[in-house]
Amino acid sequence: MVEAFFQRPRGYGAFGENFTVDGLADDEVHIGDRYRIGDAEFEVTQPRVTCFRVGLRLGEPQLPALLVGHHRPGFYLRVITEGEVGAGDEIVRTRVGPHEVTVAEIDALLYLPNPDHDRIRAALDIPALSPGWVASFKEVLAGGGGLAPIPVGKEPAWRGFRPLRVDRVVPETASITSIYLAPTDGQPLPKPQAGQYLTLKVAPAGNPAPVRSYSLSDHFDPAAYRISVKGEAHGAVSPYLQGSLTAGGTLDVAPARGEFVLTDGTDPILLISAGIGVTPVLAMLHRLAADHDPREVWWIHTAHDASHHAFAGEVRDLLATLRNAKEHIFYSVDTRLTPAVLDGLGAPLEADAYICGPESFMDDIASGLVDSGMKPDRVRRELFASRSAINPGVTDATRKKPHPPEGPPGTGPAVTFARSGLTVPWSDDRGSLLELAESCDVPTRWSCRTGVCHTCETALLSGDLDYDPDPLEPPGPGDALICCSRPRDAVVLDL
Repeated sequence: MVEAFFQRPRGYGAFGENFTVDGLADDEVHIGDRYRIGDAEFEVTQPRVTCFRVGLRLGEPQLPALLVGHHRPGFYLRVITEGEVGAGDEIVRTRVGPHEVTVAEIDALLYLPNPDHDRIRAALDIPALSPGWVASFKEVLAGGGGLAPIPVGKEPAWRGFRPLRVDRVVPETASITSIYLAPTDGQPLPKPQAGQYLTLKVAPAGNPAPVRSYSLSDHFDPAAYRISVKGEAHGAVSPYLQGSLTAGGTLDVAPARGEFVLTDGTDPILLISAGIGVTPVLAMLHRLAADHDPREVWWIHTAHDASHHAFAGEVRDLLATLRNAKEHIFYSVDTRLTPAVLDGLGAPLEADAYICGPESFMDDIASGLVDSGMKPDRVRRELFASRSAINPGVTDATRKKPHPPEGPPGTGPAVTFARSGLTVPWSDDRGSLLELAESCDVPTRWSCRTGVCHTCETALLSGDLDYDPDPLEPPGPGDALICCSRPRDAVVLDL
């Protein structure tokens, strides 16, 4: 097939395979099938994982997408009985796998959109299925998506950045200021989800214009969004927002985004925050109060001291409207909120936990909850800094602060990595936005590097892209696949 498609001969072993066979098509072989070859017996455990290496090996970058799209990934075998095998040996099927889920079908269930969940459950009932694929399918069923490129979510409320008018600037504490942003055209603002954030482009604070993200900290008001900003003495943006911004001015704002959102249900809720991390969970508390939610709600917050405790009165008023709410406040000058302290509160482990604060705080609290018995998928965290990297095969990498790439600067469109606070010009020497990010030590997530797995899918806050090779399936609304895209004009990425 490959030789005919690319019109080039390929020798045996060109794909790195152990066996090159006649027959055994991927749409005929099932997971759990057993085969006798020579003196040995084998069991089919999973499709071959389609990644960028096969494209590198054969010099065809689009090959991984073609293998998935044509349902020809190949498959792995587990040795059941050792023995000698040789060229010319007959291959005899000795057992058919349960549920008759073919290699082609199971590969499509993970990599192609809109998988049949009933067939995934059937696949999970196959004892031979490899642990890695079991874990990925469980993520799909739990809503995490696994590797399946399912374009989920809604179209962004608007495209790129739009100006919003500064309606009010309100000090909350000596270090935290709330900013109310209203539409310039008088039309109602789109409704965000509780816990989402806005991304601002603040041109007066630097050149190029710095880009920063701030959680919405209030219940939805169609007349104005509220964000709350903590001042950073050496920051580039917060000194301007707190010291120079006045009512009547405008800020360029991208639509509300974020997956750290309050979900529906009946189980208890833990809202846990530290310092300015209160903002997204405060928005969640506003929504719970507005809905008169009957769930058990635990409000657990830590600040340095009473003078740094923002929104204390607002929170008390909201909790008073909920019939089943508990409040626990800790000031670190007296008592540090640790996993042990949290465990001592007796919070229900069947709850959904939402945690926001410094990364080390979130890591400690999340680990403590899981160690105490809470299911990991019940623990949600918000990260405004760079997300943890996913780089298969890369170990012991030293994490560096994001920086412009080495060598002469590019001459192309500006590329802004919003989470990293970095803007650099594009250079055609880079094959993709992923390669540019890597050259800047911006933390990245990738697996296939060819537009198949969607591990690299990233929110595209503004700008337009070109793809080469074309992805097997397009990204979700307002997203980009950075592994195979290049900027057509200035872009801002949520990286």
